[in-house]
Amino acid sequence: MSFSSDVKAEIAGGIPSARHCRAASLAAILCCLGRFEGSPDTPYKLFLNTDNEEAVRKCFTLVRKTINIGIVSCSAADESRERKGWVQVELPSDTVLRLAQMTGAADSSGRLRLDRNDKVADDLIRRSCCKRNYVRDLFLCSGSVSDPRKEYHLEWSCSSQEQALQLQGVLLSLGKEAKAVLRKKFYVVYLKDSADIVDLLNLMGAPVSMMEMENQRILKELRNSVNRRVNCETANIGKTVSASRKQIADIRFLEESGILRTLPESLRKMAELRMQYPDTPLRELGELAVPPIGKSGVNHRLRRLSEIAEKYRADSGGN
Repeated sequence: MSFSSDVKAEIAGGIPSARHCRAASLAAILCCLGRFEGSPDTPYKLFLNTDNEEAVRKCFTLVRKTINIGIVSCSAADESRERKGWVQVELPSDTVLRLAQMTGAADSSGRLRLDRNDKVADDLIRRSCCKRNYVRDLFLCSGSVSDPRKEYHLEWSCSSQEQALQLQGVLLSLGKEAKAVLRKKFYVVYLKDSADIVDLLNLMGAPVSMMEMENQRILKELRNSVNRRVNCETANIGKTVSASRKQIADIRFLEESGILRTLPESLRKMAELRMQYPDTPLRELGELAVPPIGKSGVNHRLRRLSEIAEKYRADSGGN
């Protein structure tokens, strides 16, 4: 199973205890997978898209617990329906109407809101607890999250701009600033910040997945920290080797031209140390001196040797 599937399997079993939270969950699922039909003059029917079996099973559980009915069953939808994979939920017409009104899909007179653009009624998601359930079950129906070992990305695929804007507003009220983009015919609402995604997994009731992502995030940060330190050390070693090669070349020039023996004893001894220990860092080179000197003293003497070598090279025309 993918990480996204693991998250959905974990949140699929979360059934709210409060009726208003169950209504928010049902509204989220039905706005994605449900379709109401009927009018005050014709029987009301509820159809579900079975592409997401976990969400459909959760919908049945929520219906049973929310409107206090027994077993909820379904049958194949009419062959004349536009899409395959739809089933009709076998509920009495008045029960379907109650469900439609409770989730905001129908008004008090029994007329279906055909222009709601997959939004849920704002009254259903005013409480913070209802917002969390709405976000969670909308993710169960239309969300996905990348494997944290590869990248940080969590998204919802919304069927309308109105739904995307509503989701963005709910997330913002929960402290998460999500972005939205039009991808083909869907509006995608997404988060890329790892801390926001970890926090959201916790809000949606997926503690196991949250800990898995947190562990991967810690490992990735540790790996990046180690890589930065290694790269820094490698760069420093490179600089040390490059500087050492130039210092040795300058000392050899001074020695071959007979200039070295005319220099002060402190510079001659430092030249001998550098030739004897060509790859030793400045601090360690200073500790080998007699008497020992600090890193700045070593650097000053080697720099003075290079300056003298450059001066005599210039006077001799670079030869």
